[in-house]
Amino acid sequence: MPGVLVDSNVLLDVILGPSEWFDWSYSALRDVADRERLLINLVVYAELSVGYDAVELVEAAIPAWIEREIIPYEAAFLAAKAYRQYRRRGGERRSPLPDFFIGAHAAVGGYRLLTRDPTRYRTYFPSVSLIAP
Repeated sequence: MPGVLVDSNVLLDVILGPSEWFDWSYSALRDVADRERLLINLVVYAELSVGYDAVELVEAAIPAWIEREIIPYEAAFLAAKAYRQYRRRGGERRSPLPDFFIGAHAAVGGYRLLTRDPTRYRTYFPSVSLIAP
């Protein structure tokens, strides 16, 4: 069953509390959760884990109704091709590869993507339907 892959920036907005993006992220997450299956992958999980000292704390922070899914190898291949295209277009070397894994996972899985940072996804994964501000 298709669903919505949730980008780490949306979850971090909700988990960390009040910020300029909290209201939008919270509302978007709840709205989608009422109608569709939500999921994260290992890249999103890793990005969420940076601020925690124990895996139990990460698990407690992620809502139980958000499913976990492994990134398919086909998505890893697609992420590499998109990243190569990004570099050939003059993209900076700072670590954008996680976004390419997230976008490729959404593309291969047929998922929509809930994010508040749509630019790179629109450019490199135009087939992915975005839920974004």
